[in-house]
Amino acid sequence: MVARNDSNYKLMDISSAKKQIEQLKKEIQRHNRLYYVENAPKISDTEYDKLLRELKELEDKFPQLKTPDSPTQRVGAPPQEKFKTVKHVKPILSLDGTTKEEEVERFDKRVREGLNEPASPSSHPASPAKRGEQGGDKVQYVAEPKFDGVSVELIYKNGILTRGATRGDGTNGEDVTANIKTIKTIPLRLIDSNIPLKVSIRGEAMMTLEDFQALNKRLTEMDKQAFANPRNAAAGSVRQLDSKITAERNLTFFAYEIMHVEGKKLNTHMEEIETLKDWGFKIDPHLKLCKNIQEAIEFHHKLERKRDNLPFETDGVVIKVDNLLSHEKLGTRTRSPKWAVAYKFEPRKEITEVQDIVVQVGRTGKLTPVALLRPVDLSGVTVSRATLHNEGEVKKKDIRIGDKVRIERAGDVIPAVVERIPATTTLAGKPEKGGKRSKPFSMPARCPVCSSEVFQEGAYHFCSGGTSCPTQLKRAIQHLASKGAFDIEGLGEKIVDVLAEKGMVKDISDIFKLTKDNFLPLERFAEKSAQNMADALEDAKNISLNRFIYALGIPNVGEHLAQVLAKEFKNLENLMNANVDVLKSIFEVGPKVAESIVVFFGNGKNRNVISKFFDFGVHIQETEKEEKKELPLKEKTIVFTGELESFTRSEAKKTAEDLGARVTSSVSSSTDYVVVGNNPGSKADDAKKLGITILYEEGFRKMMGK
Repeated sequence: MVARNDSNYKLMDISSAKKQIEQLKKEIQRHNRLYYVENAPKISDTEYDKLLRELKELEDKFPQLKTPDSPTQRVGAPPQEKFKTVKHVKPILSLDGTTKEEEVERFDKRVREGLNEPASPSSHPASPAKRGEQGGDKVQYVAEPKFDGVSVELIYKNGILTRGATRGDGTNGEDVTANIKTIKTIPLRLIDSNIPLKVSIRGEAMMTLEDFQALNKRLTEMDKQAFANPRNAAAGSVRQLDSKITAERNLTFFAYEIMHVEGKKLNTHMEEIETLKDWGFKIDPHLKLCKNIQEAIEFHHKLERKRDNLPFETDGVVIKVDNLLSHEKLGTRTRSPKWAVAYKFEPRKEITEVQDIVVQVGRTGKLTPVALLRPVDLSGVTVSRATLHNEGEVKKKDIRIGDKVRIERAGDVIPAVVERIPATTTLAGKPEKGGKRSKPFSMPARCPVCSSEVFQEGAYHFCSGGTSCPTQLKRAIQHLASKGAFDIEGLGEKIVDVLAEKGMVKDISDIFKLTKDNFLPLERFAEKSAQNMADALEDAKNISLNRFIYALGIPNVGEHLAQVLAKEFKNLENLMNANVDVLKSIFEVGPKVAESIVVFFGNGKNRNVISKFFDFGVHIQETEKEEKKELPLKEKTIVFTGELESFTRSEAKKTAEDLGARVTSSVSSSTDYVVVGNNPGSKADDAKKLGITILYEEGFRKMMGK
């Protein structure tokens, strides 16, 4: 290990500094390879951090000695406005794929015909042959896992990484060099002594299942959108404009092809693999040199059987002709090589494994257990998480980490765990012996985000932190900014997260105290965008009563109920002072909703936030004058079913309610009209049975005078 002499550090000349920096870089690079590539660390994290810190201090003192291959360059660069397009050294081709064994055998037949070789024997294995040898029945293949990540091209000049690019359209890709440099398994400098002048390397940037589930766990707990599968997570990470985010995602990289090299002759694909390994790249240990196509097919079957035990997601096996001269003879099609094929696995269906159970914190503080799953295909959609609803449901179904479960899309929207699949049984009907199941799930005593105490209300658990809980505050502001509420243009999730994390907003009303000067220092804000954001906040300050009520985020009060309350009470003060009995007397307001409203407005903290809205210039528009005009659908009850061509469901609902109608979700004897669109559900049949007037879209438009 390199040690710095602190007493001479300040007096060090540039020559000594250069020598020390080169020694540190070499030492850190060695430990990086031992840790990330060979999984054989030799020093502790503390010792490693000390080396890195020493290198950074020297580079700060002598910035002219900082080079692109320095380990300090992995932390991320300043955010970019956009990626520039770059041309690949050679086109990056895609692969023809199949799930059928006979198609793979036909691929072998085409290869042999293209090389003027005899057909592969099917009844006995090929005789031993030297690697890369072509002759008789000795066409050999390399079979390797088909990684489910993002294809990347790396370019090294004189051994130094100079560019990393996405595949793009195969000819041109996006320059993502700053992001690529944050991936620890990509060497910034090739380590072999025999380094070519220039080399283009292809590989896969990906995320292991462990890192994928850790990322989704963090996102789920914070009620953020989780990734559907590791591939999407890797793609989203590689294409971040802010490379610091990429650095946090813990990507890995497997190299598998040398696309172009100057000054070095390679004869076989296996030689390519060995060379990549010598240069310091991580190589997947599962790949195999196969004597014939039957051996490659058997490799596929074996890997498919153990795919659930692999540390990464793979959807098949890539089978390549080993001899590189044969690649040239066989050539390529427009977008795919003739010397390789992707032999894919059958997609997983419905049954998968629970890899973790995490607790998601929602806008109102409700805690929901969520199963993080090994990604599985469900009706053409990749599913990697599913709701477990509440602690009672988890215990009733006895779902634990490590269990096999059946999932379905509840209402074709939200994936849900239906049941646990018991251990496989023998022919005698007895469960197979296996490892012990993990311990039963139970809700945490404290919020996973803010550590506030958790309390139970009925079947559900809630965080007691309110808007002091970062996730609740962020989601509450997002709700406030949504179209049904203040409809603040440009105030998206990422900006809200920054405002909350920097402490610029402490409660939902604080959003309206922000000015242009508050936004200017933030990343991605310039003079014009900061002014636009300030203008959007100012424009949103005039709001109708129903939208204001909805924006407050009162538990159990949605857009429709907010409209009902606004029409009934006419102003906010009347609603804030209403008791449970008054509220329960209103059509569509039940005991639970009435209690929620009274509790919300009875909270002094909430009343203080409401008062601050008005201090910051929010103005609620009067609704009484609107009520005086004649409304053609006043006191009429309408139900919508099916898809309307001229309106979204929310637009149709709002239009009807603006004309005085009450829109409900179910058909009853008190329903006046059922509006039917394309592909209607059972509500249309219910209307016919009850003799309720059915309106098609044209009739509905006429009724509205449109």
